[in-house]
Amino acid sequence: MHFTADNMKKITFLTLMSLAFGLQAQQLPPVFGDEYAGKSFGDSRVRVYLAPQRIVWQHDGNGQLIQNAEKLLEKGNGQSDLSGRAIAKMRSTDAEYAGILLDFGKELQGGLQIVTDATGGGAKIRVRLGESVSEAMSTVGAQGATNDHAMRDFTMTLPFLGVAEVGNSGFRFARIDLVEPNVTLGLKEVNAIFTYRDIPYLGSFRCNDERLNRIWLTGAYTVHLNMQEYIWDGIKRDRLVWLGDLHPEVMTVSTVFGYNEVIPKSLDLARDITPLPGWMNGMCSYSLWWIIIHRDWYKYQGSLPYLKEQQRYLTDLLNLLLTKVDATGKEKLEGGRFLDWPSSPNAAGVDAGLQALMVLALQAGAEMSDVLGNASLAKKCTATAALMKKQLPDHNHLKQAAALLALADMMPAKTADQATISVGGAKNFSTFYGYYMLQAQAKAGNYQGAIDNIREFWGGMLDMGATTFWEDFDIGWLENAAGIDELVPEGKKDIHADFGDYCYKNLRHSLCHGWASGPTAWLSEHVLGVKVLEPGCRVLSIEPHLGSLEWVEGTFPTPMGLVHISHKKGPDGKVKTTVEAPKGVKANVI
Repeated sequence: MHFTADNMKKITFLTLMSLAFGLQAQQLPPVFGDEYAGKSFGDSRVRVYLAPQRIVWQHDGNGQLIQNAEKLLEKGNGQSDLSGRAIAKMRSTDAEYAGILLDFGKELQGGLQIVTDATGGGAKIRVRLGESVSEAMSTVGAQGATNDHAMRDFTMTLPFLGVAEVGNSGFRFARIDLVEPNVTLGLKEVNAIFTYRDIPYLGSFRCNDERLNRIWLTGAYTVHLNMQEYIWDGIKRDRLVWLGDLHPEVMTVSTVFGYNEVIPKSLDLARDITPLPGWMNGMCSYSLWWIIIHRDWYKYQGSLPYLKEQQRYLTDLLNLLLTKVDATGKEKLEGGRFLDWPSSPNAAGVDAGLQALMVLALQAGAEMSDVLGNASLAKKCTATAALMKKQLPDHNHLKQAAALLALADMMPAKTADQATISVGGAKNFSTFYGYYMLQAQAKAGNYQGAIDNIREFWGGMLDMGATTFWEDFDIGWLENAAGIDELVPEGKKDIHADFGDYCYKNLRHSLCHGWASGPTAWLSEHVLGVKVLEPGCRVLSIEPHLGSLEWVEGTFPTPMGLVHISHKKGPDGKVKTTVEAPKGVKANVI
């Protein structure tokens, strides 16, 4: 196709800029013709540039190797110039090489923008990104540090009077070192390139406990960072669509952001790359979660056309699952038998958890089959779930399994809570299944116990300097441990490098994992008190459980608009509730 007056009229400034700079266009301009159809994809993310907040460490050779480092903390404009103004200088000698460690204040997804002056040309540097100070100071291969999924340790050459943009990882800290002798490098700026979806936080939560407020917002931010082109589990490692892990993220997205395209895109991707009889992500439990997620997404968003798009796969998957139950009601799922990593050594507990999870999936499948007009399949799922409930497998003191058994009504929630989940408080909680432990405690009426566990477990990560929630955590790690935002003092444990297990040993451990966001959805559901009763949030119940809190207020997104909610405890202990709901939403205060 040639550029003509006629077809140029069809090309907007936005589409041209989208082509050149990756802005938010969903199709190429007509000058490209049909030969490019299906060979590109749009990107709904934005980029901002952030100056570092502090200098954590520098190797400056007693002041001889680094000058004016504080200039890097000033807000810049991303442009090289010839002004000759004082800038940061890094030098190397035959024996010593300058290095500096910068802290951008919060975990973020993206890379670095490095702006040089005339002395920057040809200088080689080593860049190390880290979710903790320890990781940014590490070398690949030591203490579990890797370049898996995202390059975070690499060398590069800088331009003369130019700008280099590099990196695509999850990090908070960046270390820069000269790697060749007798070099002088002028650095005008080192900015973080923050890549994220520019979407509003529609849902909100505030109460008189600032620790809970921080936990709610940190869970929301953790998931927000993972909402890239698809929804990932982690922004440094596990940049994949993991279906089981996705359920807490879906609940958080629904609570904070309302509808977002990243959820259906990710659900559809998992469906399309997993032909039956295969299991999603190679794990039978993750196909079960796909069913549960679709039920909950429909419940919150109410899109029947989207649910109908799943009907064929959903029907075939449910029919497959019905063949995995024997005559006594025992599940016979093959393949990867997995709940979460910390539960893995407890084979009996995992078996019990899968029995309960299968019941929950069949119940969700029955609900959706009814909506989709397949009454016979709904009946089969309901009957099989009822048969499976007659089995009461031993959860073997596994909190994950006890929680699922309670949620599936296979054992009394109070029994599960008192005998297993509440034992030791937050001891043996997990970042993923902690959400279901909290849900089981709520079902048992132990709201205060759940709130205390949130404060102890998720709050423990905040005490260690976290700005996002982690892939795994154990409150036992806190003893004599240094935080992620400091150089580890002599005699202290390194909370990042000294712990972890399975696929996340030591520094490979992800410190931004969306599956850990459960308290955000839980606090909105049970403390703010919002439960969805009819698809599309057409009917809500508002039932607050403040425990020892004095007041709580917040908002909840629905397809029809925001619901504004406020609860205040009076001197007599009674709670006064006010609710403002948009047209089309019926909010019943209980």
